[in-house]
Amino acid sequence: MKKFANSQEGASAKKSSGKSSKEKNGSGKSKSSLWGFLSGNKMIAFYGILLILFSILLFISIFSFYFNAHNNVSFVVSDRTQDVHNLAKGVGANLAYFFIQFFFGVASVGFPFLILLYGIRLVVKKSPLPLGKTTFAVFMTMAWLSITFALIAFNTDRSFLGGNFGNFICTFLTDKVGMFFTVLLDIALLVLVLIFCYDISFAGIFEKIQQWNVGIRERREAKRRDKALQTIPAARTQHEDQPDLYITDHGALSREYATRTYDLVDNKEPEDSTLGGEDVMTADDLFNDDVETQDIPFDFVNTNDKPVDLEDDVVSEEPEEEGTVQPHELTPEEVRNLEPYDPTKELSHFEFPPVELLKDYPYTASTEELIRKELMENKMSIEKTLLSFGIAIKSISAVVGPTVTLYEIVPKEGVRISKIKNLEDDIALSLSALGIRIIAPIPGRGTIGIEVPNKNPNIVSMREIINSDKFKKNNYALPIGLGKTINNESFVVDLAKMPHLLVAGATGQGKSVGLNAIITSLLYTKHPCEMKFVLVDPKKVEFTLYSAIENYYLATLPDNGDAIITDTKKVVRTLNSLCVEMDTRYDLLKAAKMRNIKEYNAKFCARELSPVAGHRYMPYIVVVIDEFGDLIMTAGREVEQPLARLAQLARAIGIHLVIATQRPSVNIITGSIKANFPARIAFRVQSGVDSKTILDATGANQLIGKGDMLISTGSDVVRLQCAFVDTPEVEQIAEFIEKQELERPLREPYELPDVPEPGEEGNGRGDESLNPNELDSMLIEAATLIVQTQQGSTSSIQRKLSLGYNRAGRIMDQLEDLKIVGPGSGSKPRQVLIKTEAELRQHLADLQLL
Repeated sequence: MKKFANSQEGASAKKSSGKSSKEKNGSGKSKSSLWGFLSGNKMIAFYGILLILFSILLFISIFSFYFNAHNNVSFVVSDRTQDVHNLAKGVGANLAYFFIQFFFGVASVGFPFLILLYGIRLVVKKSPLPLGKTTFAVFMTMAWLSITFALIAFNTDRSFLGGNFGNFICTFLTDKVGMFFTVLLDIALLVLVLIFCYDISFAGIFEKIQQWNVGIRERREAKRRDKALQTIPAARTQHEDQPDLYITDHGALSREYATRTYDLVDNKEPEDSTLGGEDVMTADDLFNDDVETQDIPFDFVNTNDKPVDLEDDVVSEEPEEEGTVQPHELTPEEVRNLEPYDPTKELSHFEFPPVELLKDYPYTASTEELIRKELMENKMSIEKTLLSFGIAIKSISAVVGPTVTLYEIVPKEGVRISKIKNLEDDIALSLSALGIRIIAPIPGRGTIGIEVPNKNPNIVSMREIINSDKFKKNNYALPIGLGKTINNESFVVDLAKMPHLLVAGATGQGKSVGLNAIITSLLYTKHPCEMKFVLVDPKKVEFTLYSAIENYYLATLPDNGDAIITDTKKVVRTLNSLCVEMDTRYDLLKAAKMRNIKEYNAKFCARELSPVAGHRYMPYIVVVIDEFGDLIMTAGREVEQPLARLAQLARAIGIHLVIATQRPSVNIITGSIKANFPARIAFRVQSGVDSKTILDATGANQLIGKGDMLISTGSDVVRLQCAFVDTPEVEQIAEFIEKQELERPLREPYELPDVPEPGEEGNGRGDESLNPNELDSMLIEAATLIVQTQQGSTSSIQRKLSLGYNRAGRIMDQLEDLKIVGPGSGSKPRQVLIKTEAELRQHLADLQLL
């Protein structure tokens, strides 16, 4: 009793202090709105414009200062009445003097460059240069220039050239080590700046010098050959080095036009031979007396059949889009030398939805006295009920959650836990409450928990979860904010580690809101280039709002007209397409020798995987299926089979499933589904059998509804209050994403591999649909038997070939697909479509089965 009272007084004091602080800050809402205005995107862009204007003013001031240094210094230091020779007048003279005199001297011109760079970053949210590296390089360069100019102007009246920084360093070093060693240290600083700031390799410089010398020698040799050609006597008709001359010229041209291959035409035809209607110079005509040697036309055979301009040193190519590499242009070694690949560069200006689009639901205005009174009444009722059945307890404490309060009981020695479990209905009767749930014992606590619904429950807003530190500071691949625990802590999980999620609950208990919370969490954290959704909605009304973000976040089949998949045939086809995508991704992982998508994408972004070999960046794909029970009823095994395959294999390649159903029965949630969905969410259900079907434990039938749920991620079951996100909030988020003014908005959704419609393959009765490797080994023998007897009966195959009924039935289905027998007609034998063995052999040969 004493412990319970102390705990309640502490909680009451804490809440009252919180309330008083809110009363003192009555303008909290206006302050938050003011801060939101000052930190909004438009204000940040305005700050950037101010920085850009200031950088221009500072550059003009410093630039003018260079040409009128004495006049500007005199104006600032001594005589402000004189005319100042600065384009920015007195303001410019003061600004330039401040930056030049007190910092790095004339090298302070780097300051307006940096300010301009940061201003551009704020305006366009993208920097043309890396800010950190550029800032370090500019400061190091200004420091070196400041010391260098200070050495140049040492002991002169132009000490402002080096600024205070350069003059101080120069004076200090010359006093300590002398002028000679100071110059050496300045040169060493230059070398360090070049190496660490500009990544200059001296070995590479020497190599370039050598290449430059080789190029000079080659040009000299080419000029010498041209001069020799022009000075050849006109009467000369033969030349001993004629073949070598052509080989040498061809080699020079091949080096000059290395991107293409050309062959000199060694034409031995008579003089009247023409090409394209014009005279062509032959090898014999080169030294002919009747030909002017200074106007020798060269004709080339272009293996690419394209016109060649010999005046151009570089062959122009069409500009390629960012991130795409043509196989004939870059080798894997050249790909490694490129900058790291940025998957978000295609939508570099994309903005995530602001949290202000989500509604904030305030807590219910319950006084501390009412809360304390409710807790004391429930405590006394629990104690009284337990004592009436002879169960004594040591202590009892309470933890108040948003919708449920957890009462933790420590029983005395000798009390059996099973006795308390059996009193669940009696405690519910004494408390007059719905949804009493007993946890005996609480894992890791050594206590017994009794969860009792609050009389005045509170709504957990999605905005509160998004703003929580646990959601903002996580490093999950696919973070999902589901709601709050009984301890009022935000519950955030990683879908990539689950790796699939099964959601079940009765109608109207919060299942659809939970799906919206999952999708909203991912929209607030994942870039469109990093993640795609496949939304399946048999009801056709739940996911309609997300059709607005089709081009950004949705993945569909190439010819699918609707952004949200509602047709059952389209669902089957989409799941089969995802299986093809899964197999393709596993082939890429195998080629890259990687185990999962995270390692693969990291290696691809580091340019260690070449697109020439077919590698590509792979976004995560989250498949959300609502009303899974309806799909099972209409499509059955056609849906379950690819879904089970995806659940078994798709985790490593970034395809994750979230399926929801309102019918948690064993014929809907089958054993194969449960085995591959270790993470499960259960909203309120009607019976304990349904709860066991979902969670393998009871408890979901004792929830109170309206978002109250249990989540199992393994061995532990946690009770949560699901975050509430309303339809207008989802609509605003989708509208914000759709109406962003981007430079290059996406024009179409992410395309999945194209697969045939259900019925076109496997059971289309077409010859092309059968895989010879899948045919039964006894098929030809069975076909021969049927043609000989002209009886298309499964029982005859079973009896005469000593096969089981199932195998004989499969063989008969394959014979029907091969058009050897007709379709079944009840208990009657099938019609045999081939009459003779010769026809059968020809038919099987046409099908390439013989």
